[in-house]
Amino acid sequence: MEVIERARKEGRKILTEHEAKVFLSAYDVPVVRERLILDREQLRDAVRDIGFPLVMKSCVPEISHKSERGLVVLDIRSMQEAETAFEKIVRDLTVGTPAVLVQEMVKGKRELVAGLTRDAQFGPTVMFGLGGIFTEILSDVVFRLAPFDRREALKMIGEIKGRKILEAVRGMDAVDVDILANILVAIGEIALEHPAISEIDINPLIISGRLPVAADALIVLV
Repeated sequence: MEVIERARKEGRKILTEHEAKVFLSAYDVPVVRERLILDREQLRDAVRDIGFPLVMKSCVPEISHKSERGLVVLDIRSMQEAETAFEKIVRDLTVGTPAVLVQEMVKGKRELVAGLTRDAQFGPTVMFGLGGIFTEILSDVVFRLAPFDRREALKMIGEIKGRKILEAVRGMDAVDVDILANILVAIGEIALEHPAISEIDINPLIISGRLPVAADALIVLV
């Protein structure tokens, strides 16, 4: 994959969020619509393409925890707000180039997490569970050794303690678990086809209506 080759040539072990999503989308993992920009002219084009409301983030490989550094601006609803957010992010960046990610603001009350780790003893392991702020608080996650098929992925999805949030509840539609299963199978395939990848973290995987969409993603190389 070109993004992996480019990162390695640059001596990087972490893909940018945008690179990670480009990579995942090649495996049919649904991701938010977004544009990577470097200046105000590109910002205007991105806003016209994506529309409001927007999220804007720094997008440099040197910084993975953007929210903690104030490099994420949510719920942008006008061009003036977008320009102010762009200026703030660029001003507050202390490393790297002033690359900013402009993405649609996906709305959903349910957030999941999916990912990959390589266990020294067992090999590539796919993870799935409740995401967002609940990932560390509830630790409601399950694991499978890769590879596995769609049937096993569906079993995996049904094993989390909070599985009822995937059903039709409180006016929300039931989650499309077939797409969820496809995402988990895809992560397993990535593990086998790309041994250079040591870790994948898709969090949050927001449920928008019935559909899971990757709003953020991290890929770490060996």
